Amino acid sequence: MSDSRRAEVAALRPLIAETAAARIADRFITAFALGQFVVGQKLPSLPELAAMLEVSQTTVREAISRLAALGYVRVQRGRAGGTFVVSQWGPASDSGVRRALGESWGTLQETLDFRSLVEQQIARTAAQRIVPEDEERIRLAVEAYGAAGTDRNASRLADLEVHQSIAAATHNRQLAELSMRLQHEVGLGFHGEPFSEDVRRRAVEQHAVLAAAVLDRDPDRAAQLAREHFALTEELLNDLHDRTTASTTSPASTTPATTAEPPPTEGA
Repeated sequence: MSDSRRAEVAALRPLIAETAAARIADRFITAFALGQFVVGQKLPSLPELAAMLEVSQTTVREAISRLAALGYVRVQRGRAGGTFVVSQWGPASDSGVRRALGESWGTLQETLDFRSLVEQQIARTAAQRIVPEDEERIRLAVEAYGAAGTDRNASRLADLEVHQSIAAATHNRQLAELSMRLQHEVGLGFHGEPFSEDVRRRAVEQHAVLAAAVLDRDPDRAAQLAREHFALTEELLNDLHDRTTASTTSPASTTPATTAEPPPTEGA
């Protein structure tokens, strides 16, 4: 067997998350399955990813090498180079997702619940404390999300701005910072929510009514709408967890029904 063939065979073996790079690779695989990064999208730079994930650039580089060998990304050299997503689901996805989510599933469920409570309080407080100077930022953020279309990077940034503009209306910096921290934790260390076309359509509608409740100074309705909106991310994570867990007992479920490009599954 040639060296290149041995490398290909090794790459297709289930990753054993015994190193930092293997664990980071599993988190990328899960992020791809959730649609946090989609086919054709360029990943952030090594320094940006290292800072985001709080690991060394060497660890990120090794993780990306694993992902390239498994067929999830393509590394392109040169001025227009970078690392590009070429597949969101592959032979290693079931096992990678199980490891990434299974290790801390209970903690993640608690974090999702805590985030829902925090975001409800943020929406309620924003509706109580909003001043005219806050209104334009919220309206512009909602419009920008609707205009972002299928551009994943633009959509991610616009989604963050919708929620940061509402958090800013609480006039409590610690609430705004807590919102960002919880998004980072729920997003497995990546910036951005799970994403699919269906979720985006629902988020466009939910952003509009949530913003309207805040702008109308309706605290109870704002809190209720926030709870419903942030349940999108919980729904997608639970679905992915259940599907990949079920695959351990169902031989037929090695990949989702939409295998070609899996459920890019921006939630909140």
